[in-house]
Amino acid sequence: MSKNTLAAYKNDLAKYFGYLSRLGASVEGVTAELVQDFVVTLSESGLKSTSCARILAAVRGFHRFLLLENLRTDDPTARLRPIKLPMRLPKALSQDQVLKLLAASGPEPTDESADPIGLRNRAILELMYSSGARVSEIVDLDLDEIVGQGLMRVRGKGAKERIVPIGSYALKSLDAYLIRTRPLLNKKTGLPALFLNQRGGRLSRQSIWEVIQKAGKACELAVSPHTLRHCFATHLIEGGADVRVVQELLGHSSVATTQIYTMVTIDTLREVYHAAHPRAQR
Repeated sequence: MSKNTLAAYKNDLAKYFGYLSRLGASVEGVTAELVQDFVVTLSESGLKSTSCARILAAVRGFHRFLLLENLRTDDPTARLRPIKLPMRLPKALSQDQVLKLLAASGPEPTDESADPIGLRNRAILELMYSSGARVSEIVDLDLDEIVGQGLMRVRGKGAKERIVPIGSYALKSLDAYLIRTRPLLNKKTGLPALFLNQRGGRLSRQSIWEVIQKAGKACELAVSPHTLRHCFATHLIEGGADVRVVQELLGHSSVATTQIYTMVTIDTLREVYHAAHPRAQR
């Protein structure tokens, strides 16, 4: 698993151990009722249901581990029902809004007087929208993973690799960054990272988050790094892309995860309905 996943589960189990400690309970003496009370405590703490579900998953995994290691003879979470999560549609911007966001992120690659950092920022956002890559995948990209012919090799969750096309606009921005900006930032000779910070090191997730937030504020849009991934998938589906192709591009292990993007906008639903239903026309 990724470092971020490991850190999240570690924090989740710390909450569980803290709860047991406050009650004076040992891991060996945990009962199903005690775990159920912990779930109730989580729900009452104001945490989102998704966070509660992840914490519960960590606790269940921990008790299965104790059972496998013969440190307990039973699993107090075995009959515990998972927390039901609400079905939420991913929040995607319209194509016009994405264009405004990209324009606010930095100058056009053809602008000869462009600020070098602006060129880098524009290249990052263009590449994220063009590829649908996660912010962690963009951070981890190395120079040799731009494999030519408009393709890049992405290392996703579980160290799985996939090849993703890069659109022409993103390629132009990337070329401008590589030719006019990266040589200025490359203070550590031999560093393979594609995107560099002003000290010459690999750009961090937090830095990319700040770049996207700044661009969003400039055009009055509420965005996050994952917004561009949602836009990539939604706009592909709206354009007629096959859901299995989108699944492959996003790096989803199950098509069920990708199918949420088929819950398209009301306007698209109305358009298809009026075009296809024999009694839809007035």
